Amino acid sequence: MGDNQGWQNFEHLAADKQKDELKPPSMYKVILNNDDYTPMEFVIDVLQKFFSYDIERATQLMLTVHYKGKAVCGTYTAEVAETKVAHVNTYAKENEHPLLCTLEKA
Repeated sequence: MGDNQGWQNFEHLAADKQKDELKPPSMYKVILNNDDYTPMEFVIDVLQKFFSYDIERATQLMLTVHYKGKAVCGTYTAEVAETKVAHVNTYAKENEHPLLCTLEKA
């Protein structure tokens, strides 16, 4: 009547496919890089506006950028990270600052 072996193979293939589909997305770090020209206040503004940090945390991250050369602003999926990088870089350029935001795989 039925082929049990065929049904078991189908279940095995379906389970394998489901495992592949459930992989978590790749994550990316969004990084602010130091330069000698962008005012510290502008960096704080960027951290508050685009990353929703309060004034204290934004100030801490700005100081990290200033003294260590860069700071991770957050870790996001690829699309979100790319969007944040684009928005920050556009905002900096519109305000005539050389601030550079980049991303790297987490």
